[in-house]
Amino acid sequence: MDEIVNKVANSAIEVFDLEDFYPKENRSEIDISQWLLEGILLKEKEFRAQLNQYNWAQYQGQNVAVFCSTDAIVPAWAAVLVAIQLAPFAKKIISGTFEDLDSALFQELLSKIDYSVYEGKSVILKGCSKKPVPMSAYILAAQFLQPFAKSIMYGEACSAVPLFKKK
Repeated sequence: MDEIVNKVANSAIEVFDLEDFYPKENRSEIDISQWLLEGILLKEKEFRAQLNQYNWAQYQGQNVAVFCSTDAIVPAWAAVLVAIQLAPFAKKIISGTFEDLDSALFQELLSKIDYSVYEGKSVILKGCSKKPVPMSAYILAAQFLQPFAKSIMYGEACSAVPLFKKK
């Protein structure tokens, strides 16, 4: 009987797994609608009073997305005021949802990587992540890898889809 050889493990293909870079800090969302009258009307005096009484310390060291889940027309200063209240506690604050927050965090993390280690190599952007890696992170990783990699594929080693090959 012939020995089974794992050709994938023995290949020169480098796997770029975005889960390896997934932010480790806690992430939270703050929905501004909780401080709006019936979730849609901002009354400035009441809004400011509620913000002053809110426990902002619960966001210590966290990455926070600030958004409004209702169709309310919220003045821009409202989100800025929430961010100002959060600033002494939160590590990072963005306007948007968890996905927007993850995109911002990945942009920050991926921009600090030394991609020259992938010079002349075939790279697979590993798909099928268990964590919610945003599509924007895959697009950004491909852009950072392209100047260095010989080729870029997406998926798993056993079924990778070719995306780029250096000419």
